[in-house]
Amino acid sequence: MSVARILLFCRYSIYRLCRTVSRPISWAMKLISKWKWRWVALLLIAVASLGVQRVEAQQSEQGFATDNLTIETADGRRFDFVVELARSPEQRAQGLMFRRSLPEMSGMLFVYGKEWEVSMWMKNTIIPLDMVFIKKDGRIVTIAERTIPQSLETISSMQPVAGVLELNGGTVARLGIRRGDRVLYSAFTQAP
Repeated sequence: MSVARILLFCRYSIYRLCRTVSRPISWAMKLISKWKWRWVALLLIAVASLGVQRVEAQQSEQGFATDNLTIETADGRRFDFVVELARSPEQRAQGLMFRRSLPEMSGMLFVYGKEWEVSMWMKNTIIPLDMVFIKKDGRIVTIAERTIPQSLETISSMQPVAGVLELNGGTVARLGIRRGDRVLYSAFTQAP
């Protein structure tokens, strides 16, 4: 929507409001010149953008603990990652939203404690991600590669899992990580 349309909409809305509330109030419309309408519209836009910036600041203030995690492939290769831990419901809801970048060999780990079918989405997530769905024994059972930023499409684990590891989009393909590989981390009990 263009600024001209926003100005026109604001002016018309106030005009209709004044006419419906009381005829005497309509004189206020005559006192407001065109330049003042522009200031009102700019003020509304500025307030709206401050609200968005405040939400982004609150999102980035959410502190995440970090830890090390290793993925071991079927052929014995090991890849070490530094991951942020999304432990609380608020942290899980925030995830990697509003992040403009993610360092290589890092990610975010969501640990649920018990296995259940997990669904994720990419709302307010600016960067593409690989989502690795992990069973309680650390085995990778589902991988969603290069998820689409800002998408509202549901990304499902397709079966009960105990955790999800989010990595930079393309990491899984680049490192050759596949279903059946293992995530070595204390939250996942390792089968012999």
